[in-house]
Amino acid sequence: MSAHLVFHAPIGSIIAWSDGTPRPPERHRKKLSAWKNNNSSGRLIRRQEHRAVGNTSLPGDFTLHEADHGAGGVITIRIHRTFSADSTLRFSVLARPTQGSVRVFNREGDGAELVYLATHRADAEEWLSRHGYPNAVLDEVSADEAAADAVEGRVA
Repeated sequence: MSAHLVFHAPIGSIIAWSDGTPRPPERHRKKLSAWKNNNSSGRLIRRQEHRAVGNTSLPGDFTLHEADHGAGGVITIRIHRTFSADSTLRFSVLARPTQGSVRVFNREGDGAELVYLATHRADAEEWLSRHGYPNAVLDEVSADEAAADAVEGRVA
């Protein structure tokens, strides 16, 4: 699927990207590292539509949360990858958020970013009590949203 089609996937979906090249052997560490840069997956946490800034037109983009790094339960580095809608990489939806799960966004409106995908509302409220996002917005994945994916043939 092209990058444009990722805009139709629900926030919280797991998206894989690939440049189509075969994976190099483990012994070729530099080549493997470069390959992993263009062939991986992450959770869709934000999308931004096409916009104009002054006389410049910017294509839409989306951000995937690829990984967290840290120790002892403390995250020190969070890896996010932002892709343009014009990207030449190939994308596919590996999984969608399940019905009843709750998306926790850092704020309301455009540019809001998914900070946690809870299994249910109580889980989301408990997570918020520990992580302190004062402007957080909870959004439950509805049966209609899950059904729309199935009807439109977008089931992973």
